[in-house]
Parts: sequence; structure tokens; C-alpha cells
Amino acid sequence: MKSIFFHLQGYRELPDDFRERYESIWATAPNKELCDPRKVHQYLNWNIDELELADDLGFDGVGVNEHHSNGYSFSGSPNLAASILARKKSDAAIMLLGNTLVQYNPPTRVAEELATLDCMSGGRIIAGMPVGSPMDTTIVHGITPTEVRSRYHEAHDLIKRAWTESGPFPFNGKYNKLRYVNPWPQPYQQDPHPPIWLGGGGSPETWKFATDNDYVYTYLSWGGHKYGKQLMDGFWQTVEQAGLDDNPYRAGFAQVVVVADTDAEAEKIYMPHIRDFYDKAMYVAPHHAFVPGYFKKAALQSFLGKPGQSKKNAPFGVPAGRDMTWKQHVEEEAMVIGGSPATVVDKLTEAVKSLRVGHLMVILQLATMTREQTERNIRLFAEQVMPKISHIWDGHGYQDHWWPTGATRNSGPTVPQSSVSPEVPA
Repeated sequence: MKSIFFHLQGYRELPDDFRERYESIWATAPNKELCDPRKVHQYLNWNIDELELADDLGFDGVGVNEHHSNGYSFSGSPNLAASILARKKSDAAIMLLGNTLVQYNPPTRVAEELATLDCMSGGRIIAGMPVGSPMDTTIVHGITPTEVRSRYHEAHDLIKRAWTESGPFPFNGKYNKLRYVNPWPQPYQQDPHPPIWLGGGGSPETWKFATDNDYVYTYLSWGGHKYGKQLMDGFWQTVEQAGLDDNPYRAGFAQVVVVADTDAEAEKIYMPHIRDFYDKAMYVAPHHAFVPGYFKKAALQSFLGKPGQSKKNAPFGVPAGRDMTWKQHVEEEAMVIGGSPATVVDKLTEAVKSLRVGHLMVILQLATMTREQTERNIRLFAEQVMPKISHIWDGHGYQDHWWPTGATRNSGPTVPQSSVSPEVPA
């Protein structure tokens, strides 16, 4: 199993009365009032330090994301951080989740930048192509909600053609009309292009898009693995209906994880940060998260469930957290996996097998955690948890066909021989 250190890159200090004073962490939280550029200078450099530390400690990959106009994750351009990671001599994968395609005009910008990163890194790029949250696409960028999916599909098709067809060629779409599509450079990975992963919150449309194109589907859940199972089961049903195999490397899952020497110590160290994160960083206005026209009927039914079922599967539909106990977070709700290394290994093994995922995206930094706490969490996971969960799918004969060819770290029987890239010229 592959472990990816996934960094949210959120703002690390928000006022205690944030919920009382503001309507949402996204779009409307006033930047001049809340976001200090001098602190951002610190945070951005700490983020890169933490990503590079995870690389040095042997994670299979490191991951960055894309969001806009918010304090939950203000990584407006994941490609900027990725360019620093790509320059570093390494054999770890670099996952970008986004780029959010509909926000680029024209989308050939994404094709160019990801190809540049792929060449810079020697073929270590995972091209994450999420549809994007309603908060980013519609609320912040003003894209008509009923057009988001159609714009996404057209942008996706344009990028794939730009990567696989000889240029120049014309592209005459509904939203993009280009006389010359001829991006330089082409990706380093030419078999036939960098692996494409989708990030989703549980929409059946995204499940089908993943199976139609043989892409990895990653579920970005804040409700934890218990509530994520219902939606991941839906994805695996879609895989079965498509006549595809049940290879766990078709799937990924994002999980908050905190590790300490003992369960009691983990509660003492991390509980204030868990409570703060769910209380502030996850505070999204419902009228931003559920924009009329953004979700189709099937997606809403999937999120809302049947009468009497939990509604926590909805994107950003998690409880506030300020009044929740450690027991509620890590046991009853299982939103967070935390405790001693032994406890975390047991719970992660159960979660990974239950969800049937081959790519675990671990979130080890929650906004208010100090640099020292974050580094300790990363080290404990890398040294005492990761080695014990990395072999979960070994011996089953599965191959990870969706991993970058240049990311050869921990290559073994689960990685196809064709995944070994040629040596990068000095």
C-alpha cells in the first residue's frame, strides 16, 4: 500500500470566536482582517519544510491541493509548491490535487504546467484533476453551477489531446476555441501521459467518470472511514458494473491521523488542534457548499442518504467539533484515527481493508499544530506506522498501474516492471 503525506496548507491562527463573528471559512472571511502576510511567509516555508521532511522519511509520495479565498487551505496554485518538490532529487511521487480544470482559461495552461513539472521531476507527477468544490468553482470563480461538469469534461478532453496528439492541431469546443494547440513541453511520462487521479466527495458522476476512463478515484472525506465506507462501497459497485477488477489501487482515501507514544498522550497533545480544525477550518456556509444546480439528483441522494441515516457523507458536512470529545472523534465517529503507533496501525489496517484502498493520503498537519508537533507526528507515522501497513495488499497479485513511472521508491512486487523509468540525464 502507498502512503502519501497530504498537506492542506491551511492558515494556522484564527480567532477563538471565529464562528461567532464570521459566516464561513470560505469566500467571505475578510482577508485584510484575518490573514497576516508576515505569518503566511512563515507558514508557506513551514509547509515546504514539512513536505520535504516527509519525502526524506520515506513516504511513497507527497501531495498538495488547490483551493481559493479561504483559510482552510490557501494553496491557490499547487504547481508552485510542486515546482520546489520537483526540483528536489527524489524517487517519491508528487501528487497534485488539483489542478481544478474549470478555473483555467484556457485549460492548456494546466497541460503546459503539469508537463513542465513532470519533466523537471523526471516523471514523478500524479495529475490530479478534481471537478472542484462549489465554493471554489461557483462562489469564488463565478462559474455557472450547471456548467461546471460540462466545462470540466471539455477541459479534460483538451488536456488529454494536448498530451497525446502531435501539435499543432485545432480544438473547437463549446467553451474553448483554439486554432493552435501545441504545448511545449510534452510530459516526461509518455505511456501515454502522467497518471490521472480524480478527487471527489462522493458524487456517482465522478465514480462513473473514473471507471469510464480507468482513473484512480480518491475520496476526500472529513467524516472519517466509518462514514466513508458507504460512499466507497458505491464506487466499488460502479467498478463492478463497469466490468473492471477490484484492484485496490483504483482507489485512494484521505484520513486525518495523529500519533503519539500512548493513546493518552495523543489525546492530550492533539485534541485542542482537532477541535480547532473541525470548529474553524471546516466551517463552511451551507449555501456555499450546496449551490443550486451544482449537484445532480443522484449526488444529492448519495450525500443525504435515506431518512434516518447520517448526513455526514456530504462534502464538508461534518459536525462543528468544539463540543466533541476525544472518544467521539476517534471511536464513535472515527473522524480521526489517533493514538499510539500500535493503535493507529490497527485502526488504519481496519480502515484500509474495509474501504479497499491502495493509496492512503494521510493528513498529519492540522492548522494550529506547532512545527514541533507536526514534525513529531510525521516522524512517528513514518517510522512506526508506515512500515507496518505498507504490506497490506502484498501477496494478492495486484499491480499499481496508476503510479508515476519515475516514482520508484519502495518498488516491489506490487509495482509493474514497466513503472521503472529510464535514468534522468544529469
